[in-house]
Amino acid sequence: MNHRYSILIQWSNEDQKYIVSLPEFGSYAHTHGNSYEEALKNGQEVLDLLIEDYQARNKPLPKPSHLKVTVEGYSDPKSFVTS
Repeated sequence: MNHRYSILIQWSNEDQKYIVSLPEFGSYAHTHGNSYEEALKNGQEVLDLLIEDYQARNKPLPKPSHLKVTVEGYSDPKSFVTS
């Protein structure tokens, strides 16, 4: 099954790392990486583990959110892909 969940990656000046959040899974679903690529890889691994855990416990998966991205007041939904 193809799950489309958000992976939010933000740079932290305080930690000097990329911080990864998985918003649909709540405030505890975080990881990090020293590079953007590492952060994305770690985020995908955590997401896969969360989905496996939910399914193993017969817990319903959260609904994927639908994000709208706006950059400096300009919004063009065709310009961005969210998953």
